[in-house]
Amino acid sequence: MGRSRVRLGYLLDRARNVRVGNLVEFGRQVQKVSKAPLPVIIADMLWCSVKYDMGFRDYAVWDIRLLNARERATWMTHPKSFRITRMHNTPEGRAKLEDKRRFAREYADLLGRETLDLRDVDDAELGAFLARHPKVLAKPLDGHGGGGITLHENVTDAAAFRAEATAAGQSIVDEFIVQHPEMASLYPDSVNTVRMITFLTPEGDVRLLAGVLRIGNGDVIDNFASGGMFTMLDEHGVALYPGVDKNSNVYREHPVTGTEIVGFTVPLFDQVLALTEQLARRTPEAPYVGWDLAITPNGPVVIEGNHNSSVFQPKPSASGVRTGLLPVYQAAVGF
Repeated sequence: MGRSRVRLGYLLDRARNVRVGNLVEFGRQVQKVSKAPLPVIIADMLWCSVKYDMGFRDYAVWDIRLLNARERATWMTHPKSFRITRMHNTPEGRAKLEDKRRFAREYADLLGRETLDLRDVDDAELGAFLARHPKVLAKPLDGHGGGGITLHENVTDAAAFRAEATAAGQSIVDEFIVQHPEMASLYPDSVNTVRMITFLTPEGDVRLLAGVLRIGNGDVIDNFASGGMFTMLDEHGVALYPGVDKNSNVYREHPVTGTEIVGFTVPLFDQVLALTEQLARRTPEAPYVGWDLAITPNGPVVIEGNHNSSVFQPKPSASGVRTGLLPVYQAAVGF
């Protein structure tokens, strides 16, 4: 099958499966930075999905409408990221990272917190855990994007807690992490994290593809999909640009705390880099991973490893940067 026919088939498949409401929503986001009519934006969005293998959210978040063809060709996209995952991360590696109970066993020495699975303890053991930790997070076993996570405080009835969590599809219970005071200054009501996206080469070299600071905003978690914001970090852990959320809002300072985002330095970043390399080398079955790390007063700890990591790049309208990270990925991964 010719290249043009493959692209046309891909476009038709996207058109059959896309929800029109979402497509219009992304188009409206684009209109925050472009005065183009909505039909023109949607047509360009569809074209870019074929030409550059680009998701619709990619198009909106990365201000692709503002870029010329040469600039557009430099952007890493979620479909490309998904293919890297499928090409390099083995089923064993994906299972090792995705199953939260298994992850807690495999990386117990790097978690920095106590965690349990409701299926592994009786009510007496659960009650003792809840007594030790007055603040806990309940999570689904295989949740994604921070979905299905709830915060519980001062729980006294273990049986009632178990019933509520089970009804919500939650199995994992984590001790709530106390973050470093400097990280809390960004936003104290969630644990603000860094995502370190790595690729372990066949030669055993750990390549850092992107360092990302993720900041909560109105929720107990900092995930982009749950209303949080992100900005990119330099090699010293310094935030380079204003924060951006999934609706393309730009924050030069946090709307709740007033903390300046540009120039914020992640504390203990040398330890963050060391832990990131340790994690990558421990997981050769999944060379391509986005590691979520929290910074505690005693150092960084791992929250989870994402075998199909989201893509993070500077937003042109917020950063002034008009080229993406595709060349960085190509140099590391070799595609």
